[in-house]
Amino acid sequence: MNILDKIVFDKRKEVDLKKALISTQQLESSQLFNRATVSLSEKLKNSSSGIIAEHKRRSPSKSIINNGLNVQDVATGYENAGVCGMSVLTDGKYFGGSLDDLIVARASCNLPLLRKEFIIDEYQIIEAKSYGADVILLIAAILTQEEIKQFSQLAKSLNLDVLLEVHNEDELQKSIMPSLDMIGVNNRNLKTFEVSLETSKTLSTKIPDEFVKVSESGLSNIQSIQTLKTYGYQGFLIGENFMKTNNPGVIAKEFIKTLEA
Repeated sequence: MNILDKIVFDKRKEVDLKKALISTQQLESSQLFNRATVSLSEKLKNSSSGIIAEHKRRSPSKSIINNGLNVQDVATGYENAGVCGMSVLTDGKYFGGSLDDLIVARASCNLPLLRKEFIIDEYQIIEAKSYGADVILLIAAILTQEEIKQFSQLAKSLNLDVLLEVHNEDELQKSIMPSLDMIGVNNRNLKTFEVSLETSKTLSTKIPDEFVKVSESGLSNIQSIQTLKTYGYQGFLIGENFMKTNNPGVIAKEFIKTLEA
């Protein structure tokens, strides 16, 4: 099994256990479940930077990135920096995240929050809403066309934005449907971990204009983003570049300031 297969295998066991412990009815009774969500896609359409900043402690490809920061400081720092939204990794085993991180981020800022997770069950979408998320991520590589449709329609019924992540044209073609808001191109091959911005460039013309285009992974400099803007991208997901520092918010602020100069 490659790393993606391992993550999904473990995620299915994790979700089955959670479903046995906490019912969807309990999730729906959460105080946050009925809060008005904030649209990340609308923020990106009206932004000059398009930065979605991520909270990420570690990853399978890079091991530990930063275990020493608390989520509250990162969230308030990102909000002060003027980012469009914040991505919060909630996978524990491979990324060191948790749903508690999402709760703390929600309490600390008014940014649109993306629950960055390997979603393989409707339960996780209800869970995302009950923990304060505004956006969910669906990964085309681990879902069938029917699952993408089912999950994205459920998310829209809960007023959640949907970011659909693809790695190649086959994934893109099976995934295009009206219940998506944003299509993200991951420049990192999840099977080999190699990164290439050519992936975003190549797929840019294949993404219909009604979707906000987001580029993900390997975005470490201003020039890359300026180049991708010419290909129609309006969103740029950056995690490691900010998180590997002692003050992600300050670094994000400087980055955005330079980008908008």
